Amino acid sequence: MRFAIVYRGQDQAVAIDEELMGPLGFSVDQLMEVAGLSVACSLASEYPAASHPRILVVAGPGNNGGDGLVAARHLFHFGYSVQVLYPKKTDKPLYHGLVTQLKSCNIPFLSAEDILDGPPLKERYDVIIDAIFGFSFKGSPRPPFDKILERLKPHNEPPAIASVDMPSGWHVENGDEIGDGLRPEMLVSLTTPKRGAQFFEGPFHYLGGRFVPPIIKEKYKLNLPPYPGTSQCVKLSGSQAAGNNGEVDPASIRLNYSLADVSGGLLESDVDPDPLKQFDSWFKDAVEAKVLEEPNQMALASADERGVPSVRMVLLKGYDARGFAFYTNYDSRKACELANGHAALCMYWEPLQRQVRVEGTVEKLPEEESDAYYHSRPRGSQLGAHVSPQSTVLEDGRASLEDRNTQLKELYADESKEIPRPKNWGGFLIRPKAIEFWHGRPSRLHDRLRYQLEDGQWSMDRLAP
Repeated sequence: MRFAIVYRGQDQAVAIDEELMGPLGFSVDQLMEVAGLSVACSLASEYPAASHPRILVVAGPGNNGGDGLVAARHLFHFGYSVQVLYPKKTDKPLYHGLVTQLKSCNIPFLSAEDILDGPPLKERYDVIIDAIFGFSFKGSPRPPFDKILERLKPHNEPPAIASVDMPSGWHVENGDEIGDGLRPEMLVSLTTPKRGAQFFEGPFHYLGGRFVPPIIKEKYKLNLPPYPGTSQCVKLSGSQAAGNNGEVDPASIRLNYSLADVSGGLLESDVDPDPLKQFDSWFKDAVEAKVLEEPNQMALASADERGVPSVRMVLLKGYDARGFAFYTNYDSRKACELANGHAALCMYWEPLQRQVRVEGTVEKLPEEESDAYYHSRPRGSQLGAHVSPQSTVLEDGRASLEDRNTQLKELYADESKEIPRPKNWGGFLIRPKAIEFWHGRPSRLHDRLRYQLEDGQWSMDRLAP
């Protein structure tokens, strides 16, 4: 859902900071800590460490640079490989402390020459944090920041850039006045979006700084969105797919599949000859990297007797040498279609730029396996299997479900009383005949390795992307 952003000018931004650090009792280091954490959390939301592990933080000499140094520390603890470019160190105890903290984590500090010379930045980093100049900066950048900013401009094809509060070199009110400035993919506004941020056209605009007291919100009429849960950042409007009229253009949504440049892609010499063991390796990677809340989600495709297909998301609940298991209502549409004996499934872990497709035969799991899984489920889910006549039309709306659920809760209020598994609910097993592993590659020249089962033996081929 889009949020109506209200942008504030430089004078108000300065006044808010002065009031926060004056009568309201906030200290500079306190605000800097929250701001840097917000930046780190925003970056991690869009660039997971599994797919974008290499981070360069470019820190300027002011508070904006301090925010970047704090973000560097948090990103290190989030599992990223972080390097810092801090060419004009600030001679104040606060900044000495931030540098000491980073050095205690063995985070490398680079020189300007390290960045200006050598291979293209895109070959060395996945994301660069632009924490050079804040909203109070005026004038032209001095050395070495002038050359550093030049290296980060679009014509030099840098990696993804995440700017802190305002893209460095932009005017806080008017944005990129000259027109040849940075073009970050991400902007993390702090406290409240500044007026120049309305010219940001990248896909990821976040707001950080979850500390603004009500008195400030009311006095300056800040229209701040609610932060979800315990999050330190919130995503604002701004999308590469959205035009000025609010229409979304799906054709403009693109991802640069660059992770293979780091991982080496998918090579025949690196995979297990047994596709189920290879799946086990990839699935564990997805779970350990926490790429999704439910990395076991999969699209399950089936077809009716006329060959008309249907697809839906289900959850993988087991896999072994036999194949892949999931559970459902045996009277549901998908179960009726699976009676033809064939199914396909697909699992996609976008942050890892990996996909697995499976085609095979399908059969019901033994009843003892369905019983064991059913009784491992939360009690409410066990009742739900009795309540829902899955895929049928509810003539009385949701009320009939709620009434039935209430009745069963009362019937099984004694939690020592076992809830029996419904006979029309249980598991299916897909026995694979073909398994394809896909890994994204630049220029859409993806890797595709397909295993096929013939006479009990697996063979492997490479498919054209």
